[in-house]
Amino acid sequence: MITGASSGLGLELAKQFAHNGYDIAISGSSDRIFEAATIIRDLGVEAYPHKADAAKYDGVEDFWNFVSELNRPIEAAVLNVGIGLGGAFAETDLEDELRLISINISGTVHMAKRVVKHMLPNGRGKILIVSSISATQPTPYETVYGPSKAFGFSFAESLREELRGTGVTVTALLPGATDTNFHSNAGMDSSEIGSSEKNDKVLVAKQGYEALMSDEDHVIGGDEETKQKAIENRTTPETVKAARHAKQARLQD
Repeated sequence: MITGASSGLGLELAKQFAHNGYDIAISGSSDRIFEAATIIRDLGVEAYPHKADAAKYDGVEDFWNFVSELNRPIEAAVLNVGIGLGGAFAETDLEDELRLISINISGTVHMAKRVVKHMLPNGRGKILIVSSISATQPTPYETVYGPSKAFGFSFAESLREELRGTGVTVTALLPGATDTNFHSNAGMDSSEIGSSEKNDKVLVAKQGYEALMSDEDHVIGGDEETKQKAIENRTTPETVKAARHAKQARLQD
């Protein structure tokens, strides 16, 4: 099962599983999820699409109930749903930020709870939590987004250790900027990040899938430059990273 699979990285991850023979239950917040299901079926597997609002408790619960009613064990779960929000914190809308938190944090915890309780009695299962390279640095002008992804990374690491020895594994995927509509949807087209060259979403999805199947702790998604940035972030002072990201994420007039 894959959340946030209507397009972008979520759909590419679904294709990776389809290429490897998995039937897939997918969720998305728009009717595009049904178009995504057609794309997946054309790869020779079954797709079960469900439209749901991941910002709402009932939306998360509805998708879980939909998956449960398929009456099939979940071999792998990808918790990919997430949104961004660009702009100065003093100027962005509080409602938009609370929605981001509801999707990126609350929704992830909610679905993870259901998935873990399903997998543990089966003694097997793989969980991929999609975080971001933003989890490794402060993110001014994406001031709520970065911390939400830092939560996802820490949550994945914590859950992985708890589940050690149970047959259920957890892997975190930390993509760099990727060629999806993410930055455009976040209102960041005029920023340096928004207009820069992005990582190939097919490559990032492949890296995430392979890391999950290999039971890796986490993987940086993207090219060698992205991976090097993540390595440097381990030792670069937070103030330096904050200033660098502010320059890259600040919207231009």
